[in-house]
Formats: sequence, C-alpha cells, structure tokens
Amino acid sequence: MASALDRIRVGSAPDSWGVWFPDDPVQVPWERFLDEVSEAGYDWIELGPHGYLPTDPARLTDEVTRRGLKVSAGTVFTGLHRGPAVWESTWEHVSEVATLTQAMGARHLVVIPSFWRDDKTAEILEPAELTREQWGHLTQGMERLGHEVREKFGLDIVVHPHADTHIDTETHVERFLDSTDSALVNLCLDTGHYAYCGGDSVKLIETYGERIGYLHLKQVDPEILADVVKNEVPFGPAVARGVMCEPPAGVPELGPVLEAAQRLDVDLFAIVEQDMYPCEPDKPLPIAVRTRAFLRSCGA
Repeated sequence: MASALDRIRVGSAPDSWGVWFPDDPVQVPWERFLDEVSEAGYDWIELGPHGYLPTDPARLTDEVTRRGLKVSAGTVFTGLHRGPAVWESTWEHVSEVATLTQAMGARHLVVIPSFWRDDKTAEILEPAELTREQWGHLTQGMERLGHEVREKFGLDIVVHPHADTHIDTETHVERFLDSTDSALVNLCLDTGHYAYCGGDSVKLIETYGERIGYLHLKQVDPEILADVVKNEVPFGPAVARGVMCEPPAGVPELGPVLEAAQRLDVDLFAIVEQDMYPCEPDKPLPIAVRTRAFLRSCGA
C-alpha cells in the first residue's frame, strides 16, 4: 500500500459516465449517475454540463446528500480570447453556473476555453493559434473573470487546459500561466488532456506548483494517441476511439502525479474524468469501481 496522500480529495464527475451535454439521448440519466458514483465509493462530484443535474439548489442538495455526496466544483465554457464583446454573454453563463456551485457549498469553478475545432462535428471553427491581440484578450479576460467570480460568489476559478482549445500544449499552458496573475487565475491540471497534447504533468506540478489549484485525473492510450496525432484526428472522434483509457493502462502514471501534488502541501481535489462519450450505459460503473480501488492503492 502506498503512503497516504492526505492532502488529496478524490472524486468523480459525469464525464466518467459518458456525459458531455446537458441533455443527450445516449447519456445515462442523472439519477443513475448519482446512484452509481456513490456506489463506486466516491465522496465528491462535479456538477458537469449545466442542466444535466437538477439546477434547483434545494432539490440537488437533497439528491446528493442522501447519497453521501458533496460537490467540489461547477464547470463553465468561455471564449474570452474574442475580446470584450463576449463578456456579457460569458458572464450570464458563468453567473448561472456559479450561483448553483456556490449554493452547493463548492469553492471552485472549472473554466474550459472554447474549442477551435468542434468536438462533436470536427468542424474547424477558427485558427488553432491565437494572435498576440487574442492572447491579450484571453489572459486579461481570465483575470477579470477570476476577480468577478471571487467578488460576487466567493469561488476560485481554475482554468482547464484542454485538447482542441488554445490552452493545450506545454508552450501554451506556460505562456498562459506566465501572463496571468496567480492571485486571480490558477490551473485545473487535467493529466489526460495534458498528456494528449504532449505535456508532462509531474514536471508542470514541480515547476508551477503554486499555480496548481485543482486536478482532473485521466490517462491516454499511447498507441491510440500516436494514431490520433499522426492523422490529426479531432478530440471528439479520438475519444470515441478510446484514446482516454482506464487507469493504470495508459499515461501518465497517476501515482507519481499524485505524489508530486501531495508534496505541494495544500489540499487539492483530484477528480476522475475518463472521457467516454458515447458509451454503453453499463460500462462506466465497473470502470469507476476499479479506478477507485486503483487510486486507493496509490494512497488516495
């Protein structure tokens, strides 16, 4: 048994049940997700796509509490690189999610940058590289978002590097961190997305430890990833091919990542997020049970 990682709080999310959208006929019903995530041995969950779980705080509180669950974060999608013109629509979306997140007693808001390539249709939406001006809009917009979310909701934003977005590779992630104020903006390090984009999670934790505010745990299958990179497969179809795999079958090794996070000596959420959209409804629970057992073997 590995040494106890007592600063790491493990949870899971609708994503690990194949849930990417608020409403989709191929996804499991939210009641089943809550039942099974509790059965699998997790204490913490994220809200997932806004509208998938009940948005009435009283009802959701009842649903999660009676299953022994607590909420760690909400998730929002933003396109702040587009400049001040998108602020009002962004804030409307963020406020809606942040209101529920705050009501559920959570302290974090996971912020995902908008996709330059559609994850469902694979349509190219805009260039993969930002201009200098767009980088300025992105970093300043995230700082403003961090300030406003903290002032109005008491939440901390954690920005999630993500495949097929403008914050993805080591170069882009480091540029983003070097260009933003740590008092306002920190990172949700997703180990699977970072590996998917060629990054080293342990190195990032050891180099930018003070900026790591939250973790998503997932792994990629190196063989499938190699084919995805070679053939420039978009993220959505890559997930359908199984590029995100059950630990410990893929990379990065999660034990060293968790140990590096523990050495930061701060309390961190580590939320399991194995992308499986779409998937058969009976597939997630056995994987979730095995993954929880594996993380316990790592000390988490």
